[in-house]
Amino acid sequence: MGPLSGVRVIEIASLAPAPFGCMILADLGADVLRIDRAERCGPDAPQPSDPLSRGRRSIGLNLKDPAAIDVLLRLVAEADVLVEGFRPGVAERLGFGPEVCAARNPRLIFARMTGWGQDGPLAPTAGHDIDYIAISGALGMVGRAGESPVPPVNLIGDFGGGGMLLALGILAAMIERAGSGQGQVVDAAMVDGSALLTSFVYGLRAAGGWQDSRGTNLLDGGAPFYDTYATADGQYVAVGALEPQFYAALLQGLGLADAGLPPQHDRQRWPELRQRFTDAFAGRSRAEWEQVFAGTDACVSPVLSLAEAPAHPHAVARDAFVSVGGVTQPAPAPRFGRTAAGQPAAPPRPGADTDAVLAGLGLSARDIAGLRARGVVG
Repeated sequence: MGPLSGVRVIEIASLAPAPFGCMILADLGADVLRIDRAERCGPDAPQPSDPLSRGRRSIGLNLKDPAAIDVLLRLVAEADVLVEGFRPGVAERLGFGPEVCAARNPRLIFARMTGWGQDGPLAPTAGHDIDYIAISGALGMVGRAGESPVPPVNLIGDFGGGGMLLALGILAAMIERAGSGQGQVVDAAMVDGSALLTSFVYGLRAAGGWQDSRGTNLLDGGAPFYDTYATADGQYVAVGALEPQFYAALLQGLGLADAGLPPQHDRQRWPELRQRFTDAFAGRSRAEWEQVFAGTDACVSPVLSLAEAPAHPHAVARDAFVSVGGVTQPAPAPRFGRTAAGQPAAPPRPGADTDAVLAGLGLSARDIAGLRARGVVG
């Protein structure tokens, strides 16, 4: 099921961004075979619950063994996409770099997920999401005025600028291949992707609508009508009343429409406006404010926790969350009218499909037992 039904993806197991990109592909119907480390496989391996691993099959291979690389290349010969997240040059040293794989399958899309990219002075060094978004300029925008930058979890680098960009690159390469008949390398780097996510802000900055001092701008918490406020019960609501008609609805709901407030866009008086909003929101609970603003265009929403979000009426109405392997998690997205994605399968145990995959390559039970005895497969 899904628009990618029939697409075959080989995923070399890694962390966060590449698994997220492959989860998207699997959600949309691709057959994703994850290559797990052989030592992680076995009857005592724990049943994974990570949503990023859903919808896969799994085979255990010791990629340091040439015999395992031979198995991998046999899989490559029948695949559409290979995804790896090693540092630059590691796949080549192991024996399955892009040139080797292209010799086996010229149509193969070889997708590489790294933090710094395949070249540049930082390419061979270690890093994490926070480092990539620091260099790209994304991190410096997040935080209160006069305070340190605040890490936005790892959503910008690992997922938005990483795994999502990886999936997009793969799909673009597949569309191009439909005409050329040739595969190619996709170099997806989190430093590039997180920079790409700031494109809109560069436009605002060029037009004089954005200052490099964080927490002072229209969309970074600087504006009192685009921020979060504490409620009487210690919860929070989010306010995004940018346009005049939405701002008017906000003031109406707060009971401040005739309170003689400063003009909306008088930056010099924003502190005064923020204090009035702070005092007003502190007078009722979050649930009470939900009732006040229900059905209005004031752009006021409750700030929900991960535990609360799946139970919100809008999420329930759209089936926005599903239970997979006993874990509540976001449902596949986007949605398709004719080739709808199915319910994701639970994450497989590492190596759970090893025998079936190897048998599909023509190996006998005796051959498989021999490879397992030598530590080639898990």
